[in-house]
Amino acid sequence: MIKIIKVKEKDREKDKKVLKLLRPYFAEWFKRKFKKLTLPQRYAIPLVKKGNNVLITAPTGSGKTLAAFAAILDYLFSLAEKNKLEDKVYCIYVSPLRALDNDIKRNLEVPLKEVLEITKEKSVNLQEIRVAIRTGDTKPSEKQKQLIKPPHILITTPETLGIILSTKKFKEKLKDVKFVIVDEIHELANNKRGVHLSLSLERLEYFVGKPLQRIGLGATLEPLEEAAKFLVGERDCIVVDARFSKKTDIKVLIPSKNLIFENAEEINKKMYKLIDSLIEKSKTTLIFTNTRSGAERVHLHLKQMFPTKYLDEITGVHHSSVSRDIRFEVEEKLKNGKLKCVISSTSLELGIDIGYIDLVIQIGSPKSVSRLLQRIGRAGHSLHEISRGRVICLDRDDLVECAIMVKKSKEYWLDRFNMPRNCLDILAQHLVGMALEKKWNVNEAYQLVKKAYPYKDLPYEKFLDVLKYLAGYFHTLEDFNIYGKIWLDLNEKKFGRKKKTRMIYMLNSGIIPEEIKIVVKTVEGKFAGFIEESFLERLSFGDVFVLGGKTYEFIKSVKNVAYVKEVKEKRPTIPSWFSEQLPLNFDLAIEIGKFRGKVFEMFEKKEKSKKIFNFIKKYLDVEDEIAKEIFDYFYLEYKFLKTHNVKNFPSDKVILIENVIDEKNQNIVFHTLYGRRVNDALSRAFAYALSNYIGKSVGIAINDNGFVLIIPRNGYKWISIFERKKEKIVDVNEVLKLVNSENFEELLKKSLINTEVIKRKFRHVATRSFMILKRYNDHEISLEKQQMNAERLIRIVKEIPNFPILEETYREILEDFMDVKNAKEILRKIENKEIKIEIINTNVPSPFAHNLFVLSESDVVLMEDRRKLLLELHKKVVEKIKNL
Repeated sequence: MIKIIKVKEKDREKDKKVLKLLRPYFAEWFKRKFKKLTLPQRYAIPLVKKGNNVLITAPTGSGKTLAAFAAILDYLFSLAEKNKLEDKVYCIYVSPLRALDNDIKRNLEVPLKEVLEITKEKSVNLQEIRVAIRTGDTKPSEKQKQLIKPPHILITTPETLGIILSTKKFKEKLKDVKFVIVDEIHELANNKRGVHLSLSLERLEYFVGKPLQRIGLGATLEPLEEAAKFLVGERDCIVVDARFSKKTDIKVLIPSKNLIFENAEEINKKMYKLIDSLIEKSKTTLIFTNTRSGAERVHLHLKQMFPTKYLDEITGVHHSSVSRDIRFEVEEKLKNGKLKCVISSTSLELGIDIGYIDLVIQIGSPKSVSRLLQRIGRAGHSLHEISRGRVICLDRDDLVECAIMVKKSKEYWLDRFNMPRNCLDILAQHLVGMALEKKWNVNEAYQLVKKAYPYKDLPYEKFLDVLKYLAGYFHTLEDFNIYGKIWLDLNEKKFGRKKKTRMIYMLNSGIIPEEIKIVVKTVEGKFAGFIEESFLERLSFGDVFVLGGKTYEFIKSVKNVAYVKEVKEKRPTIPSWFSEQLPLNFDLAIEIGKFRGKVFEMFEKKEKSKKIFNFIKKYLDVEDEIAKEIFDYFYLEYKFLKTHNVKNFPSDKVILIENVIDEKNQNIVFHTLYGRRVNDALSRAFAYALSNYIGKSVGIAINDNGFVLIIPRNGYKWISIFERKKEKIVDVNEVLKLVNSENFEELLKKSLINTEVIKRKFRHVATRSFMILKRYNDHEISLEKQQMNAERLIRIVKEIPNFPILEETYREILEDFMDVKNAKEILRKIENKEIKIEIINTNVPSPFAHNLFVLSESDVVLMEDRRKLLLELHKKVVEKIKNL
C-alpha cells in the first residue's frame, strides 16, 4: 500500500519530538548546526527510524538528503558507541551522477567529523564510521582497500551496483545490507538506468535474504504512487510530499515589445542587455539554455557585448561536451562563490551542490513544468529562501508555452514522468549477471524479475525468449560469432553461466550508449563537417539541414559517413539543434491546447478585445506587453481562419489541417499540439502511407506544435486528385483515410525499416544485450566496427520471428523515443469524434504554422534567418486578411 503524507508548515513542536528519537550527541549536533528542522526532516526521520520504506519528494535545498541519512547515521552511531560496527556495508546510496556521489561523501563527512568532536566533549567513544565511493572511476587499489576495510556506507551508481552483484568477493560485504537510498528518482524513473536499478535492488534483496529498507529522494515527481512503486514494487511505502514547500518567484520576460517587427540584431542586443541587467542585480546567476551550442553562444555574446564584465575568471560554461576538468573547476568556483554567472544546458539541473545561486535565467522553454521547477529550484540556497527564476522568450509560440508552464507551476501542477517497461535488453544483461551468481531455476528467476515494478507485467514467453537468445538457441547467429553466454536446460528448467561469461559481463555491461561522431561528405567526396549520431538518426532520404552555414540534403549513410548534396533553395526540414532539444511534455501540451480553446471561444462569442486581453493577463498572470503579444498572435490567427470560414478553431479538441500550396510544394500542415514525441510517430506513419499512395517520397518537418507533410509538385503518379485552379493536388480527406488507430502501429514500424534511427537503436540494444561486444580479451572494439556489426546483424535477425533484441529495438523507439500510446489515442479520439478535424486550403500558412515553415538552423539565441522568414510570412498573412 502507498500512503501519501502532505507536509504542513506548522507543527514546530515536532522538532523536539523528532530530535528525541536520535542519540543525544547527534541531536546536539542538529541543534548547533541548524535553527530548526526542515519539513522533509521533520516528517521523514521518524518514519525511517520506524523501519518504513519512505519516498521523500521535496525541492533542491530542502534537506531531504540529510532527512534520509539521519536515522541511518543514528543507527550506525548506536552500534559504534557499543563497539559493534563490523567490517561490512550497512547502507548503499545510489545516484545517477558521479559528481553527486562526490558531494554526498563530502556532506556525510561533515556530521561524522563534528559528531565525533561532540562525543569527545561528552566522553563517549565511537568507532570510526567509514564512507566510500565505488564507481567506474574508482581505482583498483581503492577497490582492494574496500575489500579489506569495506565502507559502512557505500556510495555508488546504478551500473556499478549491477557489477558489484556479480563480483565474487566484494558482494559478500553486502550480505547484511539494511538500508538502500535511491537519489534523483525523478531522473532515474524516466529511463533505462532506472529500470536497470530496479532489477539490481530485487537481486540485492534476494541475496540479502530479508527485506531492504528503501528510501527514495526526488524533487519533482508525478504521479507519486508510480514513483513510490518504482522504488519498492508492490511493497508498502510512505510518501513524504513536500514538493511545493519552497516558495518560488517565476516570471516570463520578453526582450522586445514587438517580437514580430523588430529585427533580429536588435532583439539579440536587447536580450543580452536584459540578461546583463538581471545578472547585475544578483550575486550569482545560473543561466539555462536548451542546447549545448546555445550555452556557448550566450557565453560568447555576453563576453563580446560586455568585455569588462564577463571575464573568464568570473564566468563559466558547464555542459556535457565540456571536459570533466573544466566542469569540475566551474563547480568548485560556484561552491566557493567565485563566479558571477554560469551558463549550462542540462548538466547543472540535478542535485549536485553548487553553492549559493540567487537567480536562475531560463532562455526558451524547458518543455516541462517539472524541469522548470527543477532548474529554478537551483536558486535560493535553503528551503526558506525564495527560488527566483526568469524565463526569457523570443517568439510567440515559445511565449504561450512558457506562460502556461509558469501558470501551471504556480498551481502546484506537475507533468507525469514516463517509465520504460519490460526492457528486454536490460533483462538480458541482468540474466547474464544472475547466471554468474549460481544455477537458477527458471521460474524462480522469473518471479524475482517480476518483483521489479517495470517488469511486473512481463509475459513468461518474453522472459523465455530472452533466455533462449542468451543460451544461443538461434544457431544462425553463430555464423556471425554470436555465441551463447549462458546454458539453458528447458527440461529441467535451469540456467547458469558458460566459460568466459564473467569476463564478457565485466567488460561489456552498462546502460549509457557510446556515441559515434559522424563525418559529413558531399556525394562528390568533399568534407562538409561533423554531426552527432543522435542527429543522424533523425535524418531520412531528402531531409534538408544546415551545417557550417550551408544547406545540405541528406542522401544516405555508409558506416560513420553521412553523404549529402548541397542545395540552395530548399528550406531545412530538420534544425541543427534537433537532437539536443527536449520534447514538450504531452500533459503540458494538452494544457496549452486548452488555453487556445478558451481564447478562441471568447473571440467567437464576440467578446470585446479589452475583456479578452484582461482574461489573458489575469489567467496567465503576466505583464501587459506579454498579454498584448499573446492577444495579437491569437487575434491574427483568428482573423486568418475566419477568412477561410473555419467553424472549429485549434485546441486540445480540434486539429486544424492546412493544405498550403506554394511555388514548389504542397504542404499539408497538421496542427497537432501534442509534443514532438507524438508528432514524430504520427508524421512518420502518415508520410509512409502517403508515399506508398502517390508512389514517391514525402518530406516531413515536425516540432512540438505539429508536423508538415511536404509533397513536391512534379513527377508524381497521382492516384486520388481533385482540380483546384487547374492544378493537381492531393486530397487531404484521402490522406486522413490512410492512417487509423488499427493500422497506425504497423505503418509506423514499416516506416522505420532501413532508417538511421533503427540502425542506431539496434546497436544500442544489441550492445546492452551482449550481442555486440564493446571489449573482448582486453582489447577495445571500435564504435565503427560495432556499427558495422549492427548493420550486418539487423538484416539477419529480421528473418527470425519474435527475436527479443529486435523487438526491444522497436519497443524503445515506439514507447521511449516516440510516444506511440498517446499518438494512437489521438487517432482513436478522431475516429470517435472526440477530436474534430478542420481543413482549410490556402497559399499562405496561418500564423500558428509559421514556426513549422521556418524550421532552420536557428535556436533561441541565433535567429537572424528565422526572423526574416517569420516577418515575411507575417506580412503575407496581414495582406491576405486585408484582401479578403
